Formats: sequence, structure tokens, C-alpha cells
Amino acid sequence: MDQITVERLGGFGGFGLPGGHLRSRGQVEQAKLSPADRAAVDALFDNPPKGPPKPDGFTYRLTRQTAKGPQTVEVAEQHVPDALKASVKDELI
Repeated sequence: MDQITVERLGGFGGFGLPGGHLRSRGQVEQAKLSPADRAAVDALFDNPPKGPPKPDGFTYRLTRQTAKGPQTVEVAEQHVPDALKASVKDELI
């Protein structure tokens, strides 16, 4: 239950979208995040910010396991802590 899966979608090139050839994703252990980053992540899941990303910006899909099952939220990149963004690696599919 400690892992957060991070997927980066969209942007100028449409990365991670259906029909694409590039997937951008990573994983982060919540326990390794700073207290401030853990609080920011909890806030994203508890009350996700609304609105589209900046023009040509990315959207991040964050998924974590809870006692009730997986919980997923999609937010614009400006709301995602840098520690989560840094975990994302690109891979050809």
C-alpha cells in the first residue's frame, strides 16, 4: 500500500495516449517522500484540483492502493510534487 504509480499523459506530443508509441511512468514509495510531499500527495487525492493543464502541459495520473482498493486521480502537472515527476521514465512500447 506504500507505492504510488505515476503516469505522465498528454503534452505537446500526446505522450501516453492511446495509439502512441511512448509510455511515461514511474513509481514512488510514499515512505521515502518528504513530509511536505506526502501532505501534498494526500491533498491531491482528498481534493483534486480542477481544470485543464497549461497549454501543451502534461496531466499526471496518480494511483495508490488503499484499504478499499486502488485510488486514482488525474491532475495537471503544476499540482504534482517534483519528487513524483522525477520518478517518471519514458519507454517505447
